[in-house]
Amino acid sequence: MEKNSLIMQYFEWYLPNDGQHWKRLADDAEHLSQIGVNNVWFPPVFKATSTDDVGYGIYDLWDLGEFEQKGDIRTKYGNKEELLHAIKALKEKGIRPIADIVLNHKANADGKEKFKVLKMDPNNRQQSVSEPYDIEAWTYFNFPGRQQTYNDFEWHWYHFSGIDYDAGNDEMGIYMILGDNKGWADNEVVDSEFGNYDYLMFADVDFNHPEVVEHLKEWSSWFVKETGFEGFRLDAIKHIDLTFISEFIETLINEFGPDFFVFGEYWNPDFTANMEYLASIDYEFDLFDVSLHMNLYEASKSGNSYDMRTIFDNTLVKDNPMVAVTFVNNHDTQSGQSLQSPVENWFIQHAYALILLRMGGIPTLFYGDYYGEGYGDHQDAFQEQLDPLLQLRLRYAYGDQVDYFDHGNTIGWTRLGTDEHPDGSAVVMTNGEEGFKSMSMGSLNAHKKFVDFLGNHDAVIELDENGNANFPVRAGSVSVWVSQESI
Repeated sequence: MEKNSLIMQYFEWYLPNDGQHWKRLADDAEHLSQIGVNNVWFPPVFKATSTDDVGYGIYDLWDLGEFEQKGDIRTKYGNKEELLHAIKALKEKGIRPIADIVLNHKANADGKEKFKVLKMDPNNRQQSVSEPYDIEAWTYFNFPGRQQTYNDFEWHWYHFSGIDYDAGNDEMGIYMILGDNKGWADNEVVDSEFGNYDYLMFADVDFNHPEVVEHLKEWSSWFVKETGFEGFRLDAIKHIDLTFISEFIETLINEFGPDFFVFGEYWNPDFTANMEYLASIDYEFDLFDVSLHMNLYEASKSGNSYDMRTIFDNTLVKDNPMVAVTFVNNHDTQSGQSLQSPVENWFIQHAYALILLRMGGIPTLFYGDYYGEGYGDHQDAFQEQLDPLLQLRLRYAYGDQVDYFDHGNTIGWTRLGTDEHPDGSAVVMTNGEEGFKSMSMGSLNAHKKFVDFLGNHDAVIELDENGNANFPVRAGSVSVWVSQESI
């Protein structure tokens, strides 16, 4: 029987550096399957700057926790053997493992090199603030701990387009590397913020260099075969030449087939920019619905002054649901992070109902929302609120959807079920006072008694001969009404 797709982002920023996370994930596989998760997005699995690194300070893509490098054999999350075991455990439960791929930059180089740069205005990277001059910087990677196992490629300054630290003069800045065919990626293929947002951090990879392109294609083929990952989440793609990204994904799909699932992080709340990016990559992969996250965040901050009828305005899931990956929060939106915009606690159940119980998009369950931040102390863990929504998605969120978005505070929708999943649901939520929504569940539900699956309302409602009823909701709350006999 077909079930709704669900991604779980199985990490958050503040996980402990205990090397136990791959074991936790393997042990959790059965439970994840039971709550309807069929895709797990892993944190970056590669050797980073240290075991304290969440994984985005990538050092060696070929070291999956196998070699003594940067202070340890393991990554923050465990060693390679434990990683492979976790992947296998998920697959045995029918869950697709998805790797977080960080290609934009490399960090914590093994040696320094001298080369020419222009120092650029950080607020307008098109504008130089110096003449060309020599610097010494950390751009040489030869991975001595790995000793050329799997691959003997070494990275040099000419494989990068920029750097932010001149070690020779002990000076920070944004330095564009000079040389044959060097410079930032063309304006048309990266985000235009700061004049040209090719440079993000560390040693910025030059995707115009043919050796780099060839090396990364070779690496991706090895990586998928070595691990058994069945999808990629692409990090920071607004900083990466979209011509390279498109070609890279095409090569991947050609080798591993159309079921290899790819989605990308193009972090720009401007809905138009997202649509233009999707068109420019010919809809080769899905994107996170950043606009929807920002709407959910704004709604949670605004309380009853937010017009709930507009919650899906200018979102991917509304305008292009086939390529939308929806989410409430993630590791970057957590408090203290670069894109800090956590949805307020009171609105968490509303927000997840809006992505889990509707048609369109593939929703993401965030580890930090489900298990809490900082494993063990369970700060702001919402598992009790989210588990019933996950069961509703598994059993009741199927079939035609009818929206009742006709009130600024109180909105609702019905899902009318299918032959395979005949039990529908009626969802009603408000950011204001107690209220109700008049909705229809169709004549197949005539005279049935409905109750709130979430337990937020204690009424028992009897539908009329046409399957219509007033479905109530408490102030600032959510209720999901289902047939009493179906529970």
